[in-house]
Amino acid sequence: MQESSIIQYFTEKGIEQGKKQGIEQGKKQGIEQGIEQGKKQHAVEAILTVLEVRFETDVAEKLKPFLGAIDDLQRLDQLHRVAARAPDIDEFTQALLNLEN
Repeated sequence: MQESSIIQYFTEKGIEQGKKQGIEQGKKQGIEQGIEQGKKQHAVEAILTVLEVRFETDVAEKLKPFLGAIDDLQRLDQLHRVAARAPDIDEFTQALLNLEN
């Protein structure tokens, strides 16, 4: 019986430690996801700001759902650059549509 309670003790300790590690891993993943989401949101807002300042139009706000659907930060960075250089909102919109395909 002594051996059984020792095994039970270490089993319980292992379960506790596993739970703690799982919680810590979950927290870490949650923080990483939050950081990525924040970067994405910032990138979308930066694009919209450039479009609004450069073209003084409300079309930029209408593009927000399309920009928000893009999860790739590199694609958003590319669109930010296009927004800064595009001669008009139509060219930016065309670039957005081409990137979605």
